[in-house]
Amino acid sequence: MFTLSSTAIDDLKANMRGRVVLPDDPDYDEVRKVWNAMIDRRPAAIARCAGVADVRCVILFAREHGVPLTIRGAGHNIAGSAICDGGIMADLSTMRSVRIDPAAQRAWVEPGATLADFDHEAQAFGLATPLGINSTTGIAGLTLGGGFGWLSRRFGMTVDNLRAADVITADGELVHAGPGAHEDLFWAIRGGGGNFGAVTMFEFQLHAVGPQIYGGLVVLPMDQARDALHAYRQAAKSMPEDLTVWAVLRKAPPLPFLPTEVHGKPVAVFAICYSGPVENGPVVVEPVRQFGTPYGEHLGVMPYTAWQKAFDPLLTPGARNYWKSHDFAELSDGLFDTLINSASRLPSPQCEIFLGQLGGQAGRMPSDAMAYPNRNAKYIVNVHARWDAAADDAACIGWAREFFDAAAPFSLGSVYVNFMTEEESARVNAAYGPNYARLATIKGRYDPHNLFRHNQNIQPSR
Repeated sequence: MFTLSSTAIDDLKANMRGRVVLPDDPDYDEVRKVWNAMIDRRPAAIARCAGVADVRCVILFAREHGVPLTIRGAGHNIAGSAICDGGIMADLSTMRSVRIDPAAQRAWVEPGATLADFDHEAQAFGLATPLGINSTTGIAGLTLGGGFGWLSRRFGMTVDNLRAADVITADGELVHAGPGAHEDLFWAIRGGGGNFGAVTMFEFQLHAVGPQIYGGLVVLPMDQARDALHAYRQAAKSMPEDLTVWAVLRKAPPLPFLPTEVHGKPVAVFAICYSGPVENGPVVVEPVRQFGTPYGEHLGVMPYTAWQKAFDPLLTPGARNYWKSHDFAELSDGLFDTLINSASRLPSPQCEIFLGQLGGQAGRMPSDAMAYPNRNAKYIVNVHARWDAAADDAACIGWAREFFDAAAPFSLGSVYVNFMTEEESARVNAAYGPNYARLATIKGRYDPHNLFRHNQNIQPSR
């Protein structure tokens, strides 16, 4: 356990515009919370940064005092990389500004902003960029790990739309990384996670989207799941890129369009987002409606921002969460058998397995164009164990691991780094594949002493 003298803390406070929260402060326990309740760590100090100068101050402080450093954006990472025991957290969650240039179709976003913050500002001008599926997710962590969501088939991964970034490196230097400036660092932060510095500003390309989309849910009985997944596999071969359909196997939540007697029953859900002309939506989505005879469906025109928040009630903070994930180039019958077998044994009402659809523009970038390499992944399957009581840890974690092991033979062997838990450091090579060696070289250039190590860590080449 590292200890910080009162003199050192006083110096930190004197040099920051933001507040330093300590373990004896009344709001310490609230401030140190992150999205995943399995993460319960106690930093020696939480520096709530008010701006770039504060972020730089904390980085230099950690370096000078040899204290473990973590960087928090929105604190949504499954592995809890925002926080460590006994170290100092640079909490960037209050740095949430989003500036839009509608004419240039660009956005400048601070690292504490959430997807909801971004979408609120961009959609005022009918603009968006590919983000995730839960509006409380932070822009910073999502982007640095790659980022994908409902618009990725049409416009690529989140990192494909990152045009530049301001980064504070381990030596406290503020650099602008982008075309023509620190291009090696720019290559690395597009998928390399928080290994290379603290990003204080992201610049994104925007696209005309919405403000209305056509989408919703089709909910089928679990006994129709196999046939529905076969139909989905066939339909996906000819889906337009402005249509994205995810499959989710779980117990039915109490959705208002479902009969009461269906609530809590195992179901196969197809979540649909069509971002093309809304008047074409019913025709484009009709094949999905034919996957089976649903318990119920909720389809129609809705605000894009509403769809971006549609899954928030199932992903609220405070629950215990454990994920395991694989990338897939195709959906095999063996994978379907594994999905259905595991979905028949859900250990809690909140557990689910989702199949996220990629392909399209997300797969066109060369695998070495940036740090994120997995362009041949047309689907990302994530088993999401979620529950409330610590007494259920073993059952829920064991269930997730069993699915992961059973699904492995059908996978590519690669993994999306943002879906890796804290125990999966051995999979970092699988996350980056042939790009790992180049990342390690760049890490050695910008962070040779591995100050930024509380993450899915890339060891610096020396």
